Amino acid sequence: MANGLQPQAVDVLVIGAGPAGLAAAIAAREAGVTNLLVLEREPEMGGILKQCIHNGFGLHRFQEELTGPEYAQRDIERVKALQIDVRCATTVLNITKDRLVTAISRERGMQLFQARAVVLAMGCRERPRGALAIPGTRCAGIYSAGTAQKFVNLEGYMPGKRVVILGSGDIGLIMARRMTLQGAKVLACVEIMPFSSGLNRNIVQCLNDYDIPLLLNHTVVDIQGRDRLEGVTVAQVDAKREPIPGTETHFACDTLLLSVGLIPENELTRQADVEMSAATQGAVVDDALQTSQPGIFACGNVLHVHDLVDFVSAESFKAGKAAAEYALGSRADGRTAAVLDGEGVRGAVPQRIRIPDPAETASPIQLMFRPSCVFENAVIRVLDGDREVLRIKRRILAPGEMADLTLKPELLRALSGQALTVRIDASEGVCAWNS
Repeated sequence: MANGLQPQAVDVLVIGAGPAGLAAAIAAREAGVTNLLVLEREPEMGGILKQCIHNGFGLHRFQEELTGPEYAQRDIERVKALQIDVRCATTVLNITKDRLVTAISRERGMQLFQARAVVLAMGCRERPRGALAIPGTRCAGIYSAGTAQKFVNLEGYMPGKRVVILGSGDIGLIMARRMTLQGAKVLACVEIMPFSSGLNRNIVQCLNDYDIPLLLNHTVVDIQGRDRLEGVTVAQVDAKREPIPGTETHFACDTLLLSVGLIPENELTRQADVEMSAATQGAVVDDALQTSQPGIFACGNVLHVHDLVDFVSAESFKAGKAAAEYALGSRADGRTAAVLDGEGVRGAVPQRIRIPDPAETASPIQLMFRPSCVFENAVIRVLDGDREVLRIKRRILAPGEMADLTLKPELLRALSGQALTVRIDASEGVCAWNS
C-alpha cells in the first residue's frame, strides 16, 4: 500500500455530500448499513444548495417551497440524526475499479479505504470561458454564473453594475433576476440556440418579469477591455451557429456572466475504468444506478445533469439503497436489456434495465432523457426491438426540461431482451426548432 498505509474497510463509501451524496448516505443507512462513510472536499455539507438562496426547491419531494439552504438542511439534519460519519474538507484523489479509495485531508493526512460499494455523487461544474473560444482580451469582469452567485449570496460582493449574460442555463437566468434585485442593470441574456436551455418557469420569473431581453440565435463574438471589461459585441448566428456579418450589436458593460452548460465531475469515475456515455458525459448505469464496474454506483449531476434537486434526491435514494444491497450481498442479478437513444432523444438514463422474472416482485423503472430540440404535440414511443410497448403523448417537449416515462412491472416482464429504443416520433409531432 502507498506509504505503508493499510486501508480501512468500509461497507458503503459515498463521495460527495451535496444533495445526491446526502440522499444516498441516508438511504444506505436506512437499508441497514452501519459501516458507512461520506467524504466531501468542501468544508461543510450541502453542496451547491448553500448558495442557492432563491425558493422553488422541494415542491415534488416535500410538497412545499423551500430555499436551497432550507432543502439541504433537512438532509443534513437527517444525516446527523442517523449518526452517519461525514468527513468534510477531505479530497478523494483516486479510486480503482476494485473500490480502493485514496483521500487526503489537512486533519487526517493521507487515507486509504477499501469499500464493498462506492456511490459516486461528485456533482458537476460549470463550463469555463476557455471552452468557448470567444475572441477578445482576458480582462477582469468575466465570471461563470455560479461564481457570481457565490460572490453575491455568500460573500456579499457585487461583480458589477452593467451585466450581459451569455447562455440561458438556469443558473444564468436566476442570476439575471438576482443581479437586478441587487441594483445592477442586466442588458440582455444571449443564447446561441433557437431555444433556452433553462426551465420555462425561470424564463418567465427571471427574465420576462424584469423586462430582460432573451436574444435567441445570438452569441458574443468579441470582448473589449484591457484591465476591466468595457463591453461585448453580440451577433446573430445562422443555422450552423456561425455569426452573420452585419448583425453585430455592441453592449457597454462591466460584467459578463457565463451560463453555458454544466459538466459532470467524472475524473474519479474514469479512474475506475467505468464505461462512459458520450450523450450524458456521465457513467453508463443500469436501473439500480450501478455502473459497468460491479459495486460502483453513480447518481445526481455526476451521472446526468438534472433540472430539479428533487429528482436528484429521488435518484440518489435509489442508488444508496442499491449500494447497500450490494454491500450486504442481497442484490439480485438477471437478464438485462440495453436502452438506446432513438430519433429526437438524447441521453436516456438508465442505459441498461434488468428484466424481472415472472414470479418476482418488481418495481416500476423511470427512464429520463432530454429531447434533441423543441417538439409540439409529440409522441414518445418505446420499442422492444421492432415491437412498440409504450406510447405517450406530450404537448411540449424541450431540451431545457428533462422528460421522463415509467416502465411498469408488467411491461418489464414481457420484454424480449432485445434493445429497448426510446424515440420521439417526428411523423406525429412537429419539431419546432426554428419556430
